[in-house]
Amino acid sequence: MSTRNRLPPWHERIRLANGREILIRPIRADDAEPLRASFALLQPEEVRQRFGHMVTELSPETVQRLTQPQPKTEFALVAAEPLPPGEALVGAVARAAITPGTRDAEFAILVSRYVAGMGLGRHLMRRLVRWARGKKLDHLHGDVLEGNQPMLALLKSLGFRRESSATPGLVRVTLDLAASGERPAGANS
Repeated sequence: MSTRNRLPPWHERIRLANGREILIRPIRADDAEPLRASFALLQPEEVRQRFGHMVTELSPETVQRLTQPQPKTEFALVAAEPLPPGEALVGAVARAAITPGTRDAEFAILVSRYVAGMGLGRHLMRRLVRWARGKKLDHLHGDVLEGNQPMLALLKSLGFRRESSATPGLVRVTLDLAASGERPAGANS
């Protein structure tokens, strides 16, 4: 690839199974309005699976927190249309944040039904694992609704183990990053 066509770090163009091209890139402050607009397109079940309860809109504080991660302790990617930030509809968001005082990070992923089932969740999760390993963290964990079987199956295939959660209806999933330097099965990128 010529230098002129090279994308910045953490930027990647991919073609989904349906032929649609998307750009995966770090989230930016310019994504605030498209993120709010994209959130409004989500079905109630999609929101419940990510947040655990019904949320009708993202508050300005939440949008600011999501679109302006702290570079030393947080990492967030969006999968969006290949348009300039501020114009591109966001189809997925993946985030990891280091838990203060630990060598662990918590992840969260939300993939819209418009791009679900095409490998995007796996792709984004691999990127979060890569970031966490680059930070030399010990664990990456998240809480998933026990009814969200597609996400639980995906995480199991990537080497995450299930743990009990203090919150009924949630499953804590954890990847031990320090156990070995090996990549999870199927994590070639």
